[in-house]
Amino acid sequence: MPTRLASCNCGKLTATTRAEPVRISVCHCLACQKRTGSVFGVQARFPADAVTIEGACTEFVRVGDEGTTARFHFCPGCGATVYYLMDAIPGVVAIPVGAFADPDFPPPRVSVYEERRHGWVSLPDGIEHFD
Repeated sequence: MPTRLASCNCGKLTATTRAEPVRISVCHCLACQKRTGSVFGVQARFPADAVTIEGACTEFVRVGDEGTTARFHFCPGCGATVYYLMDAIPGVVAIPVGAFADPDFPPPRVSVYEERRHGWVSLPDGIEHFD
């Protein structure tokens, strides 16, 4: 299994993964747009037992459109989100793909909240689409 390192901008909060992602997805919801400062968020999900977190973090809890809760963990120094936990999916750690800073990271296979997708955004061929 490949080992990958995700980190915040200053490097004080890290997540090391020791497995392939179980899902890589693009989210176009307005909350992800605000959280990332971009027009979508891209995240990879890993089994929790294959992720090691190191460093101090601050937590932001958000209730989503369907009423589920996500717990975003970000660096108190630089503010970058390094991982989050979804109460509806126990045993899984989601990590923003950008935190890996790896242009060779595998592409997303799923795109969600597409009704909020910016019209000029193009996605990989063969990706699953959900409104």
